[in-house]
Amino acid sequence: MASVVAFRAAFDMGSAALQRQRGHLITFAPVFLAIGIGTYFAIGWEPGFAHHAAMGAIFFLAAAVARLLRDSVGLAFAALALVALGFLLAGLRAHSMGGPVVEFRYYGAIEGRVVAIDRSASDRVRLTLDQVYLERLDPHEIPSRVRVALHGQEGLPVPQPGAHAMLTGHLSAPPSPAEPHGFDFERHAWFNQLGAVGYTRSPALTFEVPKPGLSLAVFRLRMALSAAVQQAIPGQAGAVAAAVTTGDRSAMGQEVLNDLRRSNLAHL
Repeated sequence: MASVVAFRAAFDMGSAALQRQRGHLITFAPVFLAIGIGTYFAIGWEPGFAHHAAMGAIFFLAAAVARLLRDSVGLAFAALALVALGFLLAGLRAHSMGGPVVEFRYYGAIEGRVVAIDRSASDRVRLTLDQVYLERLDPHEIPSRVRVALHGQEGLPVPQPGAHAMLTGHLSAPPSPAEPHGFDFERHAWFNQLGAVGYTRSPALTFEVPKPGLSLAVFRLRMALSAAVQQAIPGQAGAVAAAVTTGDRSAMGQEVLNDLRRSNLAHL
């Protein structure tokens, strides 16, 4: 009996605290959405249609109860609805970003439009291509994007953003984590629609100059700002400043990037 009384007193105290916070509880909505999103990514398997349907049912039922009840119980159901909604949003995002992934070691001609330029772990200039063409592959098997490190570009100009490049290289599927609970590049690549990564030891050549467009204009503006920053601040200091202000990491050396990773600042 004493435990029941204590529970009731604690419940009433919590209810009173929640009621005092009415009007400010909206700030907790992202928290419960994040719990649902985190739950989706924390489970070790891909939820199927039945799991998403169950979460959808939980969302609608919890939202209905929360609307009917205006007390603390209703707030609890509102939190549950947000958790279910976060789970559903994560699943929707994951499936909407799906695309073909190269499932074998590919070697041959690679063509595509340059949409990003950065540096690989081997400190080589790396191109991300869309509008990809791979010989001997059916169009529905070709990834939306591929990323290729240039190991044979010494002394030759790198294709510019928006240009269509052609090269001969090696591609394979994005690798899974190298250690338990390590960085999941496979997942990272999935959400960037990278269906293959690799390298080339031959030069990347431009066979079509960039065409005008809004995305290209923004990209070229970023690269122009990066060049201006690096001209004003020489050396790796300028490369870091350009990366922080424009996102262009192509001039940043691997040693500097490793230092940033060790100091937990690479996310900047």
